[in-house]
Amino acid sequence: MSTDDADDWGRAIAGDGEAFGRIFDRHRPRVQRHLWRLLTCTQDVEDAVAIVFLEAWRKRATIPVVQGSLIPWLLLTATNVANNVRRSGRRYQALLAQLPPPSHANQDSDSFDEPDVVIALRGLSLADQQVLTLCVLEGWSELEVATALRVRPGTVKSRLHRAKKRLAERFGSLASSPLEGITHGL
Repeated sequence: MSTDDADDWGRAIAGDGEAFGRIFDRHRPRVQRHLWRLLTCTQDVEDAVAIVFLEAWRKRATIPVVQGSLIPWLLLTATNVANNVRRSGRRYQALLAQLPPPSHANQDSDSFDEPDVVIALRGLSLADQQVLTLCVLEGWSELEVATALRVRPGTVKSRLHRAKKRLAERFGSLASSPLEGITHGL
């Protein structure tokens, strides 16, 4: 097996997708088992496996073969990916914990319909959609969004404020409680 890794990896570095496919087939079960020890959700494990091998392909020119095997790098990368997945899950749960509890009195389908929210969001500019999606829906910090959009954190803060205001204006006729999170700094 060691020789196979070294030979196949040399071919993969040269861009041979079939050689990389053999490495994937050979090591996916072990990487997946390792990720099952670190993550609990089937979808998270599957996504993490894909990320590990995507990173392997992307960084293939710089990845060392240790004693004829790629397993050390793959497992280390899998651990890092699992940590990122868990961290993202914690941010998502923290965002959910900040949301106000649902008010059953205001959840009447005639007064507030989710497809209307999606339509309103799509009606906003691309910059507004990006900042709302990343900050509000994905739970990223202003600094993370600023880095992703390559703008200053203050720009993100002002864009977010204006985007929330524009989105709230589109729902001016609705009761204020479903929009409280949008207009009051979610």
